[in-house]
Amino acid sequence: MQLGTRWPAGDEPPASVPKELREEIARVEATLPPGQPAPSWTLTWLEGRPIAELDTGFEVRLDEDGRAVAGRFDPME
Repeated sequence: MQLGTRWPAGDEPPASVPKELREEIARVEATLPPGQPAPSWTLTWLEGRPIAELDTGFEVRLDEDGRAVAGRFDPME
């Protein structure tokens, strides 16, 4: 695994975040409750594939066909 970068939800993702993930990241951020401190995203690379994980338990990754998909994960696992 290669560590990428961190940024707060609601901010423009860093240039290192692949364009394929950006629309799905924005969709996840639109579901976050307003008026609360922004959680942070962490971009990592696993086996050469990007994964953006939000502190609240969402991840955005590329599926086998190279499409961005969002889902929940357990950050304690």
